[in-house]
Amino acid sequence: AARASGSLAHALRSGAAAFSLTGVRSASTAPTGTVYGKRRTVTLIPGDGIGPELAASVRTVFSTLQVPVDFEEINFQGLSPNADKSLEEALFSMRRNGVGLKGVIETPRGLGSRRSYNMQLRLKLNLFANVIQCKSFPGFSTRHSDVDFVVVRQNTEGEYSGLEHEIVPGVVESLKVISRTESLRIAKYAFDYATLHGRSKVTAIHKANIMKQGDGLFLECCKEVSALYPKITFDSMIVDNASMQMVAKPKQFDVVVTPNLYGTILGNIGAGLVGSAGFVPGFNIGPEFVLFEVGARHTASNIAGRNQANSLGMLLASAQMLHHLGLHSEGSAIDKAVHSVVAEGKIRTPDIGGRSTTQDLTAAVADAALKALN
Repeated sequence: AARASGSLAHALRSGAAAFSLTGVRSASTAPTGTVYGKRRTVTLIPGDGIGPELAASVRTVFSTLQVPVDFEEINFQGLSPNADKSLEEALFSMRRNGVGLKGVIETPRGLGSRRSYNMQLRLKLNLFANVIQCKSFPGFSTRHSDVDFVVVRQNTEGEYSGLEHEIVPGVVESLKVISRTESLRIAKYAFDYATLHGRSKVTAIHKANIMKQGDGLFLECCKEVSALYPKITFDSMIVDNASMQMVAKPKQFDVVVTPNLYGTILGNIGAGLVGSAGFVPGFNIGPEFVLFEVGARHTASNIAGRNQANSLGMLLASAQMLHHLGLHSEGSAIDKAVHSVVAEGKIRTPDIGGRSTTQDLTAAVADAALKALN
């Protein structure tokens, strides 16, 4: 491997680069929840929209399997007048427990001085990487079969920095922040993830042909880190071409590393490719904390309370959380159950062409998971 420069070495050390095959840090260094006896306490933030229904689905399955996890639930709703207080409660809980599971939190629109609450959580907990896993489900037909790629998204800067101001009436300047330190750190995480998961290629997504300094710096950092991983193929692609290529030929992608905005766009394209936003799990990770969530961040408020939500992505995220906590039997049982229910095809919510309810789906997964565990 090439020798890292001084600044590169510093950035890589600051990234807490010990990761396990589950995609999060090894048990020796990662937070694994507050432990009382043989039970673990983790933070649960249901969020807005269908979030409470997704959280209820996880609770039901965990209860059926008697998973030794207790949830410290934070009633954090972005449209509530108490949202700022709830943010502090969520941060306090995460700092105590180290591990969390969350839905999507709504941010009021039209408030130029207020950052997204989801973004504030990421910034204040230093959750620098967002990982979105887009993988086809056997037994569920889509235009492309065998889609299997991971989006590794820089999570704390870029267009989401929230730095906007009105220069003169009717003219708004929005600042996109790209730093060398954070670009090196997310690139290193992407290559570590590829190495530890047996993946062979990392593709950096950018718009350096137009944003020559900002995206140019991001691309330069990815190239610099790639030199440390001679066994991993590295290439790059302009974001608009990547969007088209992902829809037309998704199998060419393996691990995709992106600045903030491009990652959320490509992650949502990936969710569409595999069949539904309800199929995609994800997590946010930093040096001290891990926060699991659905990969495609939609509150789906239009179907909230209608018992129509697809909870499979949240259940898959909860299974990954269990693996992270060392509860591999329970995590594997939920993962197998989700895939068996989809493959069987009898229980499907409206988003994937069926008429089943969230409760139907939850019951089917709980029953299948119990059988898999036993």
